[in-house]
Order: sequence, then structure tokens, then C-alpha cells
Amino acid sequence: MDSSQLQEIRLSFDRGTLLLTGPRPCGDSVAGASRPWTPDHGQDARATWTWDTRVGAWRCEAIHYRAVREALSGRFRRQFRDEVPAPVSVSWPKEDLPELRVEQKEALEAWIKGGQRGQIVMPTGTGKTEVAFAAMAETQIATLVVAPVRDLMYQWHRRILATFGYDAGIVGDNTFDIRPVTVTTYDSAYIHMDKMGAGFGLLIFDEEHHLPGKCRREAAVLSAATMRLGLTATPERSDGLETDLDWLIGPVAYRLPFQTVRGSTLADFDVVRVPVALNEVEQATYDQCTRVVRHFLAARRKETPGYTWQDLCKETGKDPQARHAQKAYYLKQSIENRAAEKLRVLEDIFRLHHGQPTLVFAGSNAMAIEVSQRFLVPTILSHTRKRERLTVLDGFAKGQFTVLVANRVLDEGVDVPEAKVAVVIGGQASTRQAQQRLGRVLRRSGNSRATLYEVVCEDTKEVHRSRKRRQSDAYERTVHRRV
Repeated sequence: MDSSQLQEIRLSFDRGTLLLTGPRPCGDSVAGASRPWTPDHGQDARATWTWDTRVGAWRCEAIHYRAVREALSGRFRRQFRDEVPAPVSVSWPKEDLPELRVEQKEALEAWIKGGQRGQIVMPTGTGKTEVAFAAMAETQIATLVVAPVRDLMYQWHRRILATFGYDAGIVGDNTFDIRPVTVTTYDSAYIHMDKMGAGFGLLIFDEEHHLPGKCRREAAVLSAATMRLGLTATPERSDGLETDLDWLIGPVAYRLPFQTVRGSTLADFDVVRVPVALNEVEQATYDQCTRVVRHFLAARRKETPGYTWQDLCKETGKDPQARHAQKAYYLKQSIENRAAEKLRVLEDIFRLHHGQPTLVFAGSNAMAIEVSQRFLVPTILSHTRKRERLTVLDGFAKGQFTVLVANRVLDEGVDVPEAKVAVVIGGQASTRQAQQRLGRVLRRSGNSRATLYEVVCEDTKEVHRSRKRRQSDAYERTVHRRV
């Protein structure tokens, strides 16, 4: 059928989807004789239409708006009407942007060259936020910034106000205030994107590796934003879903190797590994717990080959033996995280670096609190209230106290005052967590060298986790000392 004979084709936004009205699900129409229609656009080839009998129109996910608009406007010039609301332009009260370094300019230019879509992968401390602000200044369009947690959401709000003089809206933390420039969290974004998905032209995903999760990806899928920017130091995920970032945000536009900026943009550093031993009571309890877990898994695997830890966790609500084995496993972890010898080593490190700003990363909230109480130093945990957290960070920056203890809350993105000493006394096997914690002490200040201490319980699973954490390019060509 000739395009001149087709009736008017209208494209609109409806609750996180694109609604195409006009074509019928038969004949030589846009749908192609009832078959799903895919626009001729490589990176958005997942776009398929479903006929919605409730409204008599075709639907597809809003993420494909850019490709759909280009395909329809090219194929049906006169009949096509785009009714998706155009994002408003933004006029900044001021632009107090720092001059970008060479690598930051390269990142921005690569993102623009990629059609203003894509990921920027740069080590912690190299200024990914400044690149995002430059992108906002470049596009001057309604922008939604998505952060992993409330603390980072408020941090973005403060920095946007300081940089652009713009009081951004907030969606999250019991607040629903949408403005042309808005900050939110991943959880709030996917919950509310069906209502605000057509209001923004630029999406910025901070710590983008959180996005591909089963629910959080809806923050990208339900939005019609044509410009997307992802920021992270470590896009890799244990489930391999980082490959989905290519279509949720766009392919990697710029990647900065860690070793390129080590010693220049970032401070050089040493890693000092301090092995400690469990005391007699801890070792006896640890060995007993190990036997309980091993015997339970061995017995189950005789009955059910391929029985996994996940299977054990599923059975804990109905099988007392599974619950007993799970408790033994968690007790093992607690012994590793809270070994008494770690506190003695901490005391030695504090004496060695007396007066120097020092960050301590614990493996659990219980250990963080124990260190705080033992040495009378402040701690920040996930449930620490906003005002208290800001007070603690401000006091650390002003030198009112020189030691700050945290569990995971400082791992990602949070602006931490300058420190050149970090002590890891527990954590996961994740190379991402290792890089992020290392990045807390790598912001360059003169020619001073950073030191990362890693206190590890010998003859425990912590040794294996320590080795896995160091399987990262950040630790290549690094002098590892053992004391």
C-alpha cells in the first residue's frame, strides 16, 4: 500500500510505553500483517509492537522512542504526528564549572560523538560528576539524575545547586517534586517512571552498574529520553547483566584505564597486607562451624547432586538442619569480621599514622560499631540519619577527628574528605568494592602517597576474598607488602 493512502499515524506516550494509533493489525500496514514491527535501527532492534485490544493501538516500550521516531518520520512523512511531549529546555542561573582535564574533555567529546548516548567508565576520583555537569551544560535540556541511594541523591542535589544555582526537584525519600532538573534514586525512578518518563530529554545514571537489575532497569525502559549518560568506575556485575547497559543507556563511549592516571590525576599508593590469626576460642568455634556446614552440604549432595548454597537458604524455613547450617555459616563470617586481633592491629596502625586522616572499612555493621566504641571514633552506617552523616563528614574534613569508620555506605560515590590512609578490616570478594574503597584515598594532594592496609585472617575464607578483590587493573604494578 502506498504511504499516501494510509490514515494519520499518531505516536504518543502512555504510562511508560509508546502508543501508536492509526495502523490496523492486518494488511500492508505499519505492523506488517499482524507481525511485530521492528524499526531499522541497530542498537534498538529489540523494539517490537504488541496490539493492545483495549485501546485499538500498538504498544512498545518507551526506551525505543528515538528509533521509532526516526523510522516513522522517514517512512510516513506526511501522515506521521509525534505527540510525545518534547522535554523543556533549561536555562541555568549560573555555570560554575571547573575547567575539564584532558581525559574529562575526551570523555565528553566521545559521548557527544556517540549521539549523546553511552557509558563513561573512569576510575573513582577522576571526576565523572564534572563530565556529567559538562554534558548538562552542553545539552541544556530537562534532566533526570538517578543515583543508587538517598545520600547520593542529596549529594547530586547539593552539587547541582552549587554548580548551576539551580534548585533541582527530588523524587524519593517521601518527596515527589518533579522539576525540569530532578534527582532521584533507582528504586524511586522505576516506581514513578511511568508518570514522568516523557518529561526528560537526558537521563544520567550514576553508578550505572545498578541499572540492569530485574526491576531497576525499568527506570531506563519506561523513559522516552533520547539522550542517556551512564557513569561508573566498574560496570562489571557478577550476573553478567552489564551487557544490557548497551541498549539501556548506549555502548561504552569512553573508558579510562586506571594505570593511565595513577600518579598523575590520582595519587600513587602502596598496599600493605597484614595477616592476623584467630585466637584459640575463635579458631575452635570457626572449625566447628566449618564442619557443620560441610557435613550438611555433603549429606544433601549425596541425595541431590548439584545441591547449592541457594538451595540451603530456601530450605531454612522448613528444615531445622538447614537453618542450623546457615547459622553456622553466618557465625563463621562474624568471627572473620570481628576477630580480636584485628582490633590490636588497628591500634598499631592508628599509632603509626597518628594525626593523619584515616578511613576504616569494616565488613559488618557490628564490627564498625565495635571499632567506634573501642577507639571513640565516629562511624557512618546505612541507617545513619542525614544530618548526623553530614556533621560527621564535615568534622572529618575540618580535622575535628582524624578517624572515620564505615561499613559499605562510603563504597560508592559519596564525596569523602581527603584522606591518605585506608584500612580494610573486612568486606566482600568484589573487585568493584575493592576499587571503590581504594578510590577513597587516591584523590591527589601534592606528591603524598596513599597507603591501603588490608587486615586479613589467615587460614579462613577471608584469604580467598582478599585475593579476588585484588584481581583488578587498579592493583597491577602495585607493590604489595606483607607485615
